[in-house]
Amino acid sequence: MDPTELIQTVLTYALPVLFAITVHEAAHGYAARHFGDNTAYMMGRITLNPFKHIDPVGTILMPLLLYFATSGAFLFGYAKPVPVRFGNLRNPKRDMIWVALAGPGVNLLQAMGWMVLLYLLAAIGINEPFFVKMCQGGVLVNIVMFVFNLFPLPPLDGGRILVGLLPYKQAMLVSRVEPWGFFIVMALVVSGVVSALWMQPLMGLTLGFIKLVLTPLRMLLL
Repeated sequence: MDPTELIQTVLTYALPVLFAITVHEAAHGYAARHFGDNTAYMMGRITLNPFKHIDPVGTILMPLLLYFATSGAFLFGYAKPVPVRFGNLRNPKRDMIWVALAGPGVNLLQAMGWMVLLYLLAAIGINEPFFVKMCQGGVLVNIVMFVFNLFPLPPLDGGRILVGLLPYKQAMLVSRVEPWGFFIVMALVVSGVVSALWMQPLMGLTLGFIKLVLTPLRMLLL
């Protein structure tokens, strides 16, 4: 692996990734507090300080090891989850949905923000490759986080949303998967099932949705 290429990749993606994971986790904590659970607030996790959300293994070590092992073809990582006591929510089953949606929701908004910045750079004639690639990386990282976290299996946000939407009996069955959910998801990721049947189709749809919403702005600027 070319060290120069690695450094360029890290510098290009560092800011988008830090923003993506920090705001994602802070949004969960803020939503939980809004609906009655102060756990994250009391632990200082409703913050934009990235060091409060970085997991040394999941955020730094694992992505670097995978980058070297696969020559950049496969990357995966995770942040330190914001603690939420769903029993403290005013309406646990319903409010769980909004708390879970908050994280992916802000990733979708961030993807739009990076796309807007990309349009603005083009409009004012700035074509510096580093800034263009950073904006493109911001769009990609946030779309990946948005789509992946909505995968309907606990402990991912999509799994919690599913539990909140299902009738009580079915919700209890799905929630019992959570202790093994991470390993199941990893197996599905490594086997390519998540990529082929979930990530690629929904990432394409999400990117198309963002471009459609921003079409008026694009027509105005470009």
